[in-house]
Amino acid sequence: MTMNTMQDEELADVMRALGHPVRLSILRILAEKQSDCCCTDVTDCLPLAQSTVSQHIKVLLDAGLVERSPKGTRNCYSLNTSRLAALNGAFSGLYSGLAADLAAPRRTETEPA
Repeated sequence: MTMNTMQDEELADVMRALGHPVRLSILRILAEKQSDCCCTDVTDCLPLAQSTVSQHIKVLLDAGLVERSPKGTRNCYSLNTSRLAALNGAFSGLYSGLAADLAAPRRTETEPA
């Protein structure tokens, strides 16, 4: 998928996944670590139970924002940078389109006399 091909429905699904502050925090934690993190690494940074963090990570996985890789008996997580780049492109395109629409002169309908 290229940056400009994310469809509206897919973009809305990803935005729903981003719609919780804990999930945004998890993405920031993974970005700061810049390496694979196990769920316990993420849990250590948040005042939440591991089961709660795991549920939020699953939502991010399902949205394609996070990738899972097995490391021995544990699963480790990292950002899916290509998906985030596609999301950035989709947001940019959405914003550009909206800004262009707002800047365009509005047509007024004239009523027949």
